[in-house]
Order: sequence, then structure tokens, then C-alpha cells
Amino acid sequence: MSQQRSGTAVGFTMFAAFMMILIGSFHIIAGLAGILEDEFYAVTPNWVLQFDATTWGWIHLLAGIIVLLAGFSLFSGAVWARTVGVIMATVSAIANFAWIPHYPFWALTIIAIDVFVIWALTVHGRDIVADA
Repeated sequence: MSQQRSGTAVGFTMFAAFMMILIGSFHIIAGLAGILEDEFYAVTPNWVLQFDATTWGWIHLLAGIIVLLAGFSLFSGAVWARTVGVIMATVSAIANFAWIPHYPFWALTIIAIDVFVIWALTVHGRDIVADA
């Protein structure tokens, strides 16, 4: 006997997948900005993680590619995609927390989206899988 899937739960998971694609794209754009123009981001003194803009650019670019691919993979409903999605949303939130001094509004916006993605994938993630 199969369980009835909630349309709302599937909607939240689909929204999380699209948000991961968006977050990945944002990370890629931020990464390319840091890599291509080292002076693009303001550098503030006395912060725990003091990387230069190019290092932050590579961090964001690599994380963005992984988050983007995990977002596309969520449409299949694969457990590994949900797992990678939660892990990468967590990594994204931590990276953006450390990145707050360079671009506070952008970082806080991405953190808020990451928290929603984590919630949607952990609470409603399994509802996207089609009934067998």
C-alpha cells in the first residue's frame, strides 16, 4: 500500500530544487566576480576568515557548481541528491556567514534561502519520489 503524496510537500521540494539552482548560480556569479576582478569586493580588517577576493571567488565558484548540479538532481527525487542538497546548503550557509564582511546583504539573503532549502529537503524531500 502506497502513501498519498502531499501536493504541498512536493511543491516545497520542487521550490527547494529551484532555489538550489538559483543559489548555485548566485555562487557562480559571485565566484567569477572575485576571480576576474580581485578588487570587486571590499576587504574588512579583523575578521576570522581573512581570504583574499580570489580565494573567495574559487570557493564560491566550486560550491556553486556543486549546488547547481544537486539542484538539478533533486528533480529525480534521488536520496543522494537530497543528501547532497542538505550538505551543500549547510556548507553554503557557513561559507556565506564567513563572507558577510565582503558582501553582507548578498550573504544574508543566501543564508536565508539555504535555511529554507534545508527545511524543505529534510521535512518534505521524500515526497517528490513517485509511487512505485
